[in-house]
Amino acid sequence: MASHRKSRTPGTRVAGIRTPALATAALTSVALLSQTAEAAPGEDRPSLEEVEKKVGDLYRQAESATEKYNAAKEKTGKQRKRVDTLLDDVAKRTQKLNEARSELGSYAAAQYRTGAGMPDTATFLLAETPQDIFDQRQVLDRMTGRQKAAVDDYVTQQTETMKKRQEATESLRTLTETQGDLKTAKATVQKKLAAARELLSKLTAEEKARLAAIEKRKQEEAARKAAELARQQAEQEQAREEAAQQGGGASEGSGSTGSTETPPADSSYGTKAEKALAFARAQIGKPYVWGATGPGSYDCSGLTQAAWKAAGVSLPRTTYDQVNAGTTVPVSQAQPGDLVFFYDDVTHVGIYIGNGMMIHAPKPGTYVREESIYYDGDSAIHSIVRPA
Repeated sequence: MASHRKSRTPGTRVAGIRTPALATAALTSVALLSQTAEAAPGEDRPSLEEVEKKVGDLYRQAESATEKYNAAKEKTGKQRKRVDTLLDDVAKRTQKLNEARSELGSYAAAQYRTGAGMPDTATFLLAETPQDIFDQRQVLDRMTGRQKAAVDDYVTQQTETMKKRQEATESLRTLTETQGDLKTAKATVQKKLAAARELLSKLTAEEKARLAAIEKRKQEEAARKAAELARQQAEQEQAREEAAQQGGGASEGSGSTGSTETPPADSSYGTKAEKALAFARAQIGKPYVWGATGPGSYDCSGLTQAAWKAAGVSLPRTTYDQVNAGTTVPVSQAQPGDLVFFYDDVTHVGIYIGNGMMIHAPKPGTYVREESIYYDGDSAIHSIVRPA
């Protein structure tokens, strides 16, 4: 197996997460039954592989929509805080503006009471914008120093208040847009999952038995590949130890890429990884719920984010951002704690625990569990990222 996967061209896969074979094959059987009923006499039925791919896309699309939902939810939360801050600022500035207006009004009232000519200060209370005030320069020339100071304060407060009101209006518009994105992503997830549930509800006992057999074979193959990776990593570790004893330093990688082997994670990383893994193990058995970040349930990126947070490392919310939050290493050199990303559109993630295994939150209807990183085949692995 190559020591490092080559990058893929984005968009070559349908967005979303791969479903474990049991659910995929279950949907396949239903789709086959439906298509067979509508097919013309003598027409060939689609192969199991063809239909399996179609229904597998349903779950991948749901996972892709989940990550978009997570991103929109995070953006909406930040935007809502910004709007609240701006509105609070506008309220405070409006109060200051009213106080400045009141001071100008007191000067105008004094001028009326003393009969001191034109009520210069009152003129500014009729101005609608700061520009209106500056256009009345001849009035400013007749004012006392205290009056001018009051006008300056009024102009400043009015300018800043208008500026903040405009910012608040724009932020409210952005908030409306992000809320729309959030609503769209949520509807997409619900639609895809509802379609999957409807198809699964039509399975017969015979079909379920066939699907269980397919799932068992896939699990056996995934376990075999995990064991092979564990053997390869053990050999690499032994080679490093022998080289260190001989004073030769780290050996070079033997992968097909021919690149120099990535140095093993340092002790500081190991300490943090232990904390992250301890947290992840404690979540095993908790249900997958799309958009969830714990403590009672998780989606895939919610689990990895929470695990590394327990180790004192802050990860972004979505798989799209988490994949860029560290150093990419070859699959053959994955260390416990590393993040394992899947599919060309990077819509699933798990946390590596060693020996070709990971802890992840697979998909709706499942629970956080340990599983081979090859659960959907080695081609599904996108990259390995060391986050700290």
